[in-house]
Amino acid sequence: MAPSPRSPVALAFGGLFALAAAMGIGRFVYTPILPFMGDALRLPADDAGLIASANFVGYLAGALMGASRSLPGSPRFWFLGGLMTSALTSAAMAMTTALAAFLAIRFLSGIASAFVLVFSTTLILERLAASGRAGLSAFHFAGVGCGIAFSALLVAIVAGISADWRFLWLASAAGTLVFLALAALLVPSEAPAAATQAKNAGAAVPVSPFSSGSRIRLILAYGLFGFGYVITATFVNAIARTTPELQPTEPFVWLTVGLCAAPSIYLWNWIAARLGARKAFALACVLESAGVALTAITLSPGLFLLGAGLLGGTFMGITALGLMEARRETCADGSSAIRQMLAVLTASFGLGQVIGPWFAGQLHHATGSFSAASLAAAASLLVAAALAFR
Repeated sequence: MAPSPRSPVALAFGGLFALAAAMGIGRFVYTPILPFMGDALRLPADDAGLIASANFVGYLAGALMGASRSLPGSPRFWFLGGLMTSALTSAAMAMTTALAAFLAIRFLSGIASAFVLVFSTTLILERLAASGRAGLSAFHFAGVGCGIAFSALLVAIVAGISADWRFLWLASAAGTLVFLALAALLVPSEAPAAATQAKNAGAAVPVSPFSSGSRIRLILAYGLFGFGYVITATFVNAIARTTPELQPTEPFVWLTVGLCAAPSIYLWNWIAARLGARKAFALACVLESAGVALTAITLSPGLFLLGAGLLGGTFMGITALGLMEARRETCADGSSAIRQMLAVLTASFGLGQVIGPWFAGQLHHATGSFSAASLAAAASLLVAAALAFR
């Protein structure tokens, strides 16, 4: 029997739990766990970057698969399956110490994260828009920040009882399963009539995501944003641990990112309502560029945490603004066109993320520092701002 219909608020919270699990935990928990893995396994920065890039290659592959119009099954089936895969791959990270296995596991985890983002966003934003409660999308996207804050607290608490890096991954898997259960409860299956309507809407004449300069600029800006944020988002804890002046910030830096990310969607929705989504996107990229640069050049704990706060306070706003703008550009073309545009945008984002950690790892190997890579990331965010503003 299909779950009974839920209110728009329940749907939005179901999306929050889904993104908290797959993105906040499944995708980003690697950042606070990485210093523990690095110490225990003597993992060099270039290998750590490869592991992060493997996750983002999987994310890119998942986004491209999500763009397929012939993919069978409902969005709910795929995003719940993605959540289960995310939990299983987090647990699998505790079962090996081989680099090749880490790469394969994080690749699968990346596919799962992309499926959850693409399919839960398609399903939930469609239902919220149909119910006249599109503003509740902020709850859905706030899930990433809530998941990051949760993962930071989880790692701090579990590490505080002297658990090793393996137990940190197992605890993350358990947290993902809890959020999976909540998402399954709050996001019901589509009613037959709604499913038929969505299918008919998706049968409209296909319109390419590359059919206009506006869409192409958005896709390029989103890819540059992916490159620009991911280096700091991957290595900020490692930077704190390996820089003596910044070591006091390590327990707080990832928590700062999450706490600033969770409510940021409301702020950026408010700004977008006044400036327009494209200008808000550009402004957020400029502020994020400043935050990324701060983490690269400062030795002041206060300024370092400010940089982390600027990263957290902007990256989910940019993510949500890009996805909502993509939906606005394609909403007249049918649900399949919306899903395809969301998937292409996610793929561009994923490509930027694939390059970022590998690039940072190689520069760290050559220079012994993440500063050069972070400054390059800050520059890419300024280019993204220019593309979006135009």
